[in-house]
Amino acid sequence: MAPRRRTGRNAGAAATLAVLLAAQSGLPGARAEGVAPATGAAVASVPAPGSSAPAITTIPDTPAPTEAAAPAKAAPEAVPVQPAALPGAPMPAPADAPAAPVESAAPALPPPAPGDPVAEAVAARLADPNASLIRRLTTKQREAMQAFYALGAFKSVWLTETGWSDAAKAVIARLQAADEDGLDPLAYPIPLLDPPHAKPADRAEADLKLSAAAVLYARDARGGRLEPSRLSRFITPKLDLPGADAVLTRLTPAGSNAGALLQAYNPAQAGYLALKAKLAALRTQQPNRAVPMVRLPKGPALKTGMRDPRVPLIRARFGLSGASDATAYDEGVATAVSSFQRERGLKASGVLDPATVAALAGTAPGKQEADLLANMERWRWLPADLGRTHVFVNIPEFKVRVVRDGRILDESRVIVGKPESPTPIFSGEMTYAVVNPSWTVPPSILKSQFLPGLARDPNYAARLGYEVVRRGNGIAIRQPPGERNALGFIKFMFPNDHAVYLHDTPNRSLFSRTERALSHGCVRVDDPFRFAQVVLGPRWPTERLKTLIGKGERTVMLPEKLPVHLAYFTLEADSTGSLRSLPDLYGVNARVKVALGLSTEALPAEAGQKPKPAPKPPTAAPHPHRDVAEGAPRPAPRRPVANATVPDEPAVVQPAPDYFGETGAIRRGWW
Repeated sequence: MAPRRRTGRNAGAAATLAVLLAAQSGLPGARAEGVAPATGAAVASVPAPGSSAPAITTIPDTPAPTEAAAPAKAAPEAVPVQPAALPGAPMPAPADAPAAPVESAAPALPPPAPGDPVAEAVAARLADPNASLIRRLTTKQREAMQAFYALGAFKSVWLTETGWSDAAKAVIARLQAADEDGLDPLAYPIPLLDPPHAKPADRAEADLKLSAAAVLYARDARGGRLEPSRLSRFITPKLDLPGADAVLTRLTPAGSNAGALLQAYNPAQAGYLALKAKLAALRTQQPNRAVPMVRLPKGPALKTGMRDPRVPLIRARFGLSGASDATAYDEGVATAVSSFQRERGLKASGVLDPATVAALAGTAPGKQEADLLANMERWRWLPADLGRTHVFVNIPEFKVRVVRDGRILDESRVIVGKPESPTPIFSGEMTYAVVNPSWTVPPSILKSQFLPGLARDPNYAARLGYEVVRRGNGIAIRQPPGERNALGFIKFMFPNDHAVYLHDTPNRSLFSRTERALSHGCVRVDDPFRFAQVVLGPRWPTERLKTLIGKGERTVMLPEKLPVHLAYFTLEADSTGSLRSLPDLYGVNARVKVALGLSTEALPAEAGQKPKPAPKPPTAAPHPHRDVAEGAPRPAPRRPVANATVPDEPAVVQPAPDYFGETGAIRRGWW
């Protein structure tokens, strides 16, 4: 039987442990299955035809893709004979292959450091699948932690003989200050440690829980608190979440710099930093606001001099750090509690009594603070590096900007998707532009309007300026390039699953509106030739591009791939710290606030889920010259119907197509 293929969540940990075992064997030329002896290139052991000996196939080194952001063409982990039916299932062997003993799915873990009871306790704790380290830490990340500790023979990574290491103290300080970046310090509990009396099991528990808290913080700082696609199906950013082993490898040897390295997982863009500064200023202006609310477990009333496992939560609540014993209810803690009691109208005794516990759990952020936190969270959906030069569309602002080194090279008004057909939120790469683009009528319009028209009159499409294109046994309707084309004179392509892009439009009057949520998902640009001159570079000035107009469809490649970010921010802070509010077009901000526990307001209907009326049968030839629904033609009705898309024009019935762009790809039910 062929050896099992390492797939799924065990792959990374198994590969790491395989390297460790190979290194520990000490044999010349020793290597573990799945790892090349010198270069680290992946190999696959599969039986050669007609032989029981394995044939070794080498795969070139490929950087491991980060979670939720795999590259488009990642090298496979192994070369299988046939694809396995299920992830992690044994691969079928060739029919003529002789029987062989079943190999274990993963190499055995190396033993902990001999004579080290803490290492033994760490290994046992990680090997217990029922032992919980911290809430929300996934099994995959736990296995990555296990692989990390195994490389060091399961020795402690945060502790010295006298207590926490410098790196641990720096990480603890950052975890306690998580609220500065809009994160919840209570999500990253600081483990208790009493060095003089700590048993090996206690030291192992503290070491592992600090590792888990640091890993969870790093992942949350990169957007791991929420799964954006669960908020709405049109929100599809690829989150770059760091693995547990990568986080610990970076932090544990960093000494006193470990806190800064952990904080650096938060966004560093100017827009995020401006919101963070505004959050700090807002909290300073609220004298009755004590730091985040905290829900304490049940326990006795606490007075000065007592020790209790709840005290670290209280310290995090008030930003107290640096205590040699985090569980001690000392004068500093009592003073902070007394001040809080005075602000809440309670007896300022400094005693943590039931009334104070209830008050600590009842402080919720105001609306402006909740909006700030929700917008800061959405910055985590963007890549850590936006690109030295990039295109940035803020959907609620109806603006597109080209930015280089933090400086705006070009800014233009845009039209974005209507609430029932929203512009998706994601990042891509612009690769080329098309001058004189054609437009293919999407299937919904083809079925409801053109096919009945063609049944009555074979020249129906031609009379309207459209072409009939035969594709196998079917047909497509194409609008050729020209000044009346729904896409205008130029479109800018960044291939994506939604078939949306930036493009021109013949309907210039719509850009004069204040609110411009009018399209079926694509982004229409006000001055596409000026925009093109910026993104295509100096070789394509406006004058040269315009010489191509009317000469047939022409593809122009960008000099290099250009990152494009379709983002959604309803708050912006300027250089003076003033906030500007923008409409929550699609209800995204409201959904983020509820998901983060910042609001209990009723959620709006998900964008794009509004029921569509049944299409009305066509009564006349569609109008081919109006850029409505990405250029969809509209039939003239028998009775006037109010037209909310184009003002001061004869009222018409508007079709309800379910598509994006000009590709004709149906997204039925997707929105």
